[in-house]
Amino acid sequence: MEIPQNIQHQLTQFQQVQQQAQAISMQKQNVELQIKETEKALEELNKVEENGEVYKTAGNLLIKSDKTELTQELEDKVETLQLREKTVKRQEDRIMGRLQEMQTSLQEAMKNAGLTQG
Repeated sequence: MEIPQNIQHQLTQFQQVQQQAQAISMQKQNVELQIKETEKALEELNKVEENGEVYKTAGNLLIKSDKTELTQELEDKVETLQLREKTVKRQEDRIMGRLQEMQTSLQEAMKNAGLTQG
């Protein structure tokens, strides 16, 4: 049985939105990982004595740094990443809702075209 053009178009759009959802999911996982890594670095930094030597990476270099400045830098980074995480989560929620709507619409169109067994 031939699939009508409008349903083929809907299927193509659905697949594109699925790919977008996967990309957003990967972004979210990446941001979550960065947050965990940065929080772990902060945790380790807090174990260092106030006058202890600390270093940060800059490309392939390790540069001696001030503990207070580095702590503030990492705290700011966590804050920025948490905002990014919220944004990505909203995007994920929105696209998942869109996927649900598209799936329902697609199933209805296929049913009306007599392409399902239900």
